[in-house]
Amino acid sequence: MSTFNDIIQSEKPVLVDFFATWCGPCQTLAPILKQVKNNLGDRISIIKIDVDKNQQIVSQYQVRGVPTMILFQKGKQLWRQSGVVGTNDLVKIIIEKSNT
Repeated sequence: MSTFNDIIQSEKPVLVDFFATWCGPCQTLAPILKQVKNNLGDRISIIKIDVDKNQQIVSQYQVRGVPTMILFQKGKQLWRQSGVVGTNDLVKIIIEKSNT
């Protein structure tokens, strides 16, 4: 099984969604991420990290609030934002930051 660090080392951009099951805005973000994946297809990976179950990763990346999204490519953090971002804005950010 791949570790978190293996996954974010990918050549392909990886959008990590730090979420919590009890978080309302996180639930709002879920369908947006599905639309982003539909728009970008195989050009991106999207993974969800439950902050309550992954404390080590949460503290490593100093995630203070949910939802927080971090875009990685080849292990580098390209972009980060807390809160909900609309589908079109998110697609645009991913394409701009990762040259996808």
